[in-house]
Amino acid sequence: MTSILPPSLSSDAHKYGVLFVFAAGILWSTVGLGIRMIEDAVVWQILLYRSISMSLFLYAIIRIRSGESPFIQIHRTGYPVIIAGLSLVAAYSGGIYSIQNTSVANAMLLFATAPFMAAVLGWIVLRERVRFATWIAILVAVGGIATMVADKSGSVVLKGSLAALGSALGFAVFTVALRWGRTGEMLPAVFLSGIFAIATTLVICLGLGLPLVLNPNDGGIAMGMGVFQVGAGLILYTLGSRSLPAAELALLSLAEVLLGPLWVWLFLGETASVNTLIGGMVLLAAIAGNAMSGKRKKPPPITSP
Repeated sequence: MTSILPPSLSSDAHKYGVLFVFAAGILWSTVGLGIRMIEDAVVWQILLYRSISMSLFLYAIIRIRSGESPFIQIHRTGYPVIIAGLSLVAAYSGGIYSIQNTSVANAMLLFATAPFMAAVLGWIVLRERVRFATWIAILVAVGGIATMVADKSGSVVLKGSLAALGSALGFAVFTVALRWGRTGEMLPAVFLSGIFAIATTLVICLGLGLPLVLNPNDGGIAMGMGVFQVGAGLILYTLGSRSLPAAELALLSLAEVLLGPLWVWLFLGETASVNTLIGGMVLLAAIAGNAMSGKRKKPPPITSP
């Protein structure tokens, strides 16, 4: 199907799409650096502050963009957006915990397994066909994961690796839930995830006796991550993904995985184990191979609410 836009406009849309999605990957890649710069706060405190700023930011963006409350959009979509929101809370929690307990490189690479998990879940839940090349890529990715965690048995780092895989599973459920609801609109679901996360982390912090007031450094970094790392990154991705084929989106998403460990190495001197590097290269090869084997076709249009 040919584009309805003139060639020059279609080309410009593609260029801006690449720019926006790559910029989103850069913002998302800073999560490891941000969490490493946290001094005292634990996962529930970080998630509480990050969710507050993210929810306020997305509420304003959705109102400006659509002219209606995000709660109206959530009600219109129904159960799928609720499941999507809850799955993101699990993804956020696992993501922060994993980075606090394993290397950023290890965590970011394991996060990248989410598309493969989504493919399997989509096959099981929605009966979506999975290409043969994707099954091969999944098997290769499993080999890479096994290599990455092989030297982490019986340590806290292993728990961090498992949490990273749990985070990837949360993002996979989020993706499948959006497809189940037949909507590509991510912003309301992410906004709802922030509301769920605020309620959940408040209860957990109070139950564990954790202070709700953080020091200025920790509170400022956590709230800044909510606006810039999650919120702004999501908006850029939403805008850019409209004009790019799925294969290009998958390849551009590797920017997040590759840049995350780079930032902590440049600024904090953090390195990764040999097993992480070897397994990570296998995993990245599986992701890139699966993307390049896909047909270059435009994704279905994402309809605005």
